[in-house]
Amino acid sequence: MFDWLDPWIARYEALRETWGSAVDVFLVVLLVVAFNMLLRLAVLALGKYVEKTTNIWDDAVFNSLSAPGRAMAWAVGLYIAVDIADPPAESLLAEYSEPVWTVVLVAIITWFLFKVVEEFKHGYMRRAVMRGDEVDQTLLDAISKLLRASLAITAVLIVLESLGVSISGLLAFGGVGGIAVGFAAKDILANVFGGLTIYLNRPFSVGDWIRSPDRDIEGVVEKIGWRFVSLRRFDKRPLYVPNAVFTNVSLENPSRMTHRRIFENIGLRYDDAARVAPVLGEIRQMLEDDEEIDSNEIILVHFNQFGAHSLDFFIFCYTVTTQWARYHEVKQAVLLRVHQIIDAHGAEVAYPTTTLRAPDGLALIEHAGGPARNDSGHLEAENESGKTTT
Repeated sequence: MFDWLDPWIARYEALRETWGSAVDVFLVVLLVVAFNMLLRLAVLALGKYVEKTTNIWDDAVFNSLSAPGRAMAWAVGLYIAVDIADPPAESLLAEYSEPVWTVVLVAIITWFLFKVVEEFKHGYMRRAVMRGDEVDQTLLDAISKLLRASLAITAVLIVLESLGVSISGLLAFGGVGGIAVGFAAKDILANVFGGLTIYLNRPFSVGDWIRSPDRDIEGVVEKIGWRFVSLRRFDKRPLYVPNAVFTNVSLENPSRMTHRRIFENIGLRYDDAARVAPVLGEIRQMLEDDEEIDSNEIILVHFNQFGAHSLDFFIFCYTVTTQWARYHEVKQAVLLRVHQIIDAHGAEVAYPTTTLRAPDGLALIEHAGGPARNDSGHLEAENESGKTTT
């Protein structure tokens, strides 16, 4: 059946007698190149099928397979080529081929698993966005980082063991040397544990607006790392805060507020005392009828105090929206309607005024241009005896 191969086999044996193992090495490299081409074609063909499935895992594995697969093909091909070449036992190539092969193999597998974790995270986020589900990006980042850290530690331990390093001795040294390392890197460790606390307690997430009344810290969270949190201030400047800081300061997260509050003090003139009650009643009814004001929360419109120049009342209510821009639109509309209600009742908003009461018998001297003034600029007045005073 395979008689047609006999001529090719004869040519191969003739070449091998002439060139030796170099022919075998060339064939291995040629097969690796051919395998990489076939792998690329297979990826293109399977890609259309994988996109139709609803499983996230097959997408993650498929999208992660291409580059590590080609690297693995070259690694296997080179290992076989070295084995075929049969270098002398005392050569460096023969001595280190096995350890190097182990390191390369572990590195490629770890690379592949890293890509699977990252692709799964992005796939999960895309799926949640398409379905309209809420995604806790902070939790996803924490899980993916912990998985990658576990994979990296495992890979390092496997490589060290393959190189003949005693793992038990290394762990024993870590118990003693860890104390010295801990003192030397206490700030770094404090930031790492601070980041772990943020991931576990989740006082804020990526995209949240946070601020601290204890420190000059305010902005939108862009990234939560193991060493610092990256914020973007409202003037668009970046702010990098070490994670350890968040374990020692109080923190506000306005992004998680359920409502926004409108709290305003307004004063009417003392001449409008009879109009205060109806004005307050109509303002309260206006707020209760407004769809932008949450009627399930407390609404207060009450006369507050006798001010120095006004009869003061306050407005206290909560808006349905928590968006900053929309909140100010609602607040503006409420205040303009309050002013319309005050005008409709014939009242006026009070402003600081001073009333000057003159004694009986004292009158200002009227001129065509207004009250008379002396050379010093003071007003002149005339009393009952006809004498001018200032």
